[in-house]
Amino acid sequence: MSDLTARPSPPDRAPSPERPVLSPPRPRDRRGLLLLVVGLAGFVTTLDNTVVTVALPTIQSELRATLAALEWVVTGYVLTFSGLMLAGGRLADVYGRRTVLVIGLAVFTAASLGAGLATSAGGLVAARLVQGCGAALILPAMLAVVSVGGDDRRRSVGVAVWMASGAAALALGPVVGGWITQHLHWSWVFLLNIPLGVLMIALAVAAVPDSRDEAAARVDVPGVAASVVALSAGTFGLTFGPELGWASPVIVAALAVAAVAAAVFVAVERLGREPMVDLALFRARAFTGGVIAQVLWGLGVNGVFFFTALFLQGVLGFSPAMSGLAFVPLALLVVVVTPLVPALERRLGAARTVALGLVLVAAGMVAVAFLRPGDGWAGLLPAVCVIGIGSALTMPLGSAVLGAVPEARAGVAGGVFSVAREVSGLFGIAVVGVIVNGSASFTLGYSAGLLTAAGLVTVGAVVSLVTLR
Repeated sequence: MSDLTARPSPPDRAPSPERPVLSPPRPRDRRGLLLLVVGLAGFVTTLDNTVVTVALPTIQSELRATLAALEWVVTGYVLTFSGLMLAGGRLADVYGRRTVLVIGLAVFTAASLGAGLATSAGGLVAARLVQGCGAALILPAMLAVVSVGGDDRRRSVGVAVWMASGAAALALGPVVGGWITQHLHWSWVFLLNIPLGVLMIALAVAAVPDSRDEAAARVDVPGVAASVVALSAGTFGLTFGPELGWASPVIVAALAVAAVAAAVFVAVERLGREPMVDLALFRARAFTGGVIAQVLWGLGVNGVFFFTALFLQGVLGFSPAMSGLAFVPLALLVVVVTPLVPALERRLGAARTVALGLVLVAAGMVAVAFLRPGDGWAGLLPAVCVIGIGSALTMPLGSAVLGAVPEARAGVAGGVFSVAREVSGLFGIAVVGVIVNGSASFTLGYSAGLLTAAGLVTVGAVVSLVTLR
């Protein structure tokens, strides 16, 4: 396969028309502020995926919410977040990455205020839907910002900061949500986003250089519409399938709509004059392989995370507080090890570094799969630490994917990578859920699900080793 990795033009040669110069290199003194924006944005948008779950009983009591409303409080954010990310990436390429990033931050912050002040379940659900729209603009624009106008090392650092902040947020979400609910009020789960949002907007205006795809004259409206329908319907089906039943007419219809819309999207992008996602991007081995590896990682890790709290409390006998603390070492190791990864990547290369990380994650999963009632921290902690170190070593994956495409397409490439990360998590929950529910006991089902997830992650390691060279 041919590579689309764009390389800077020599000083004595005019830039290639396929790789327009989009922005000058970033000033050194603003690099730290830019990375702070990336880290905060990655942390906050991921945290809102998980932080609210612990507060649901209190929300149900105070707002007199039905179970269906509570489900939408959680899934509404994921639905619009996943459904609009591809569109958000293309909007960033066309109208400017900083512009779309600031708009996304403003929408997310305003929606957080609305969620915190909500006096009814319907108002809270509506605010969560809008929150997801803001996050769908933030994430691909942010990834494009760290990809444009810098060298490979700067892109690697930027993507590593984003992935580390997201991993930390995924692990700390239940802990943060539990502490806020117990010591403050559930509304602060959302209201704490306000000062952070204002800070991020100010930093983005000051430190983020603007850039866009100068060759893009318009937005591919048919492509945007087809992608939104496909991703939204697919997310709905995967989210509610375990509850309503996979044979439910509503779920079957949702998944059918998703499949048809996905086929229409591919046809529109193949035939369109200015496609939102240029399918030629997938000829780049590192881009396609990196996306596949990300999907396999998401299928395994996210699927397991969903059931781990139940396993820790129901099988190992941990209290809710101890269950939350069990994820803290993982988050800390991701944060501590990530700064060391660029040096290891320069020594081993991205392919070997990512593959080693995925193998460690799979090994940690296998170790957890053999824990049984009566096992405590002594059995769990080493496995959690191995997973944390392995997760940190996968940081070059995002940089390799974004570095395999021209800068002009950085926004939509970030959207594709982000969609793969988000939707694969939903697939993982569905797959592991089928295994758990089909087993004779939860313990056996969880172990079988872990071993299946470890197998998927191991395949991702092989794909990384082959494609990221």
